[in-house]
Amino acid sequence: MKSYQNPKRDSWPSLIIRGTNYSLETKKTVKEIIDTVKIKGDAAMYEYSERFDKVKLDNLKVAKENIQNAEVDAQLEEAIDVAIGNITKFHESQIEEPRKIGTTEGVQCWRESRAVQNVGLYVPGGTAPLFSSLIMLGVPAKLAGCKNIIVCTPPNKYGTVDPAILYVAKKLEISEIFKVGGAQAVAAMSFGTESIPKVEKIFGPGNQFVTMAKQLVWEYGTSIDMPAGPSEVLIIADDTAQASFIASDLLAQAEHGPDSQVVLLSNSNSLLAEVEREIKLQIKKLPREKIAAEALDNSYFLKFNELETCVAFSNFYAPEHLIINTQENEMLTTMVQNAGSVFIGQYSCEALGDYASGTNHTLPTNGFARKYSGVSLDSFIKKITFQKISKNGIQNLGPFVEKMAQAENLMAHKNSVTIRLEKLKRDKTK
Repeated sequence: MKSYQNPKRDSWPSLIIRGTNYSLETKKTVKEIIDTVKIKGDAAMYEYSERFDKVKLDNLKVAKENIQNAEVDAQLEEAIDVAIGNITKFHESQIEEPRKIGTTEGVQCWRESRAVQNVGLYVPGGTAPLFSSLIMLGVPAKLAGCKNIIVCTPPNKYGTVDPAILYVAKKLEISEIFKVGGAQAVAAMSFGTESIPKVEKIFGPGNQFVTMAKQLVWEYGTSIDMPAGPSEVLIIADDTAQASFIASDLLAQAEHGPDSQVVLLSNSNSLLAEVEREIKLQIKKLPREKIAAEALDNSYFLKFNELETCVAFSNFYAPEHLIINTQENEMLTTMVQNAGSVFIGQYSCEALGDYASGTNHTLPTNGFARKYSGVSLDSFIKKITFQKISKNGIQNLGPFVEKMAQAENLMAHKNSVTIRLEKLKRDKTK
């Protein structure tokens, strides 16, 4: 990993560039995939499965009996149950009851939630089938009351879906699963094919092609949760932190993929040196050592004199995951402005949030935490406002609206109020 000492602020923009390749060539490739799926439907899905996943599929949809018969070992089953329970508790707490507000005498306003009816959940598969992403997306979708939930996930080399993904689907009572991945899956959910239903909103993380596809289908009218691409973590630590803990957290993100990025900020050169030694020891024990090593090539350490400067850089970087492992973590936490999810203290490892603490792990990456939130119950619902105005209410509020409409020269607006007020006057004189 590269290392920098007290980089000046005018160099920060170059330091926050991720390794993700959102090039014009990537955009062109994804656009071609999207256009092909739009025209050819299922035929394109079979072609892309052979081309990208190296499997020849007989059908795109997972049979319902395969979902119902899905099993995992007892220990994993228990772990999944705990995760679903905690994630359900946290997302249930986000349910809002409508509150009617009297803004003027005779005028009541309130807001109610309605589920997005048709949603598509993208679950990364392949070498790392992320069944945890199905938990993170499926739980709030179910709580929100989404009517139709479909799942797209890449097939493995045998043309099947990992049993853990199917088991989670069974637990969440999701029965529409399709063995497709990549940009073509996003396109299929956006337009619909002969087999795959069209949805109104697409959720889920993915590689640079999936992320680009999500952004492009937005132009065709399909909503997305956020541009959630390759994973990243930024850690702020002082000399009270355990170097082995820090190294393990950095490697936990690095093993996601070669385009992941991990960053460590500290006011202690001795800690940075200890962490570097720990990384060299721990990485040798990882099955995904090569992937993690590639990610580390695109990652770095920063040394600042003050922890407050570390937080300032973090806010500029806007990380997907932020870990604050310092003695004075509460003070630093109040300074956080931009982050997808924050982990506080030496035992708050990011992996707990990835799986089972309760918060959602589908988070904005690549600096989008400056303007996007992570997935929550709100991601699956729309907020509709209501108002109910009585005779008394329009008499109290109407004259002000008449004046405002007239000032904007919108006389039909004014007349819609005036005609009601005049009727009320006539009725009063009878």
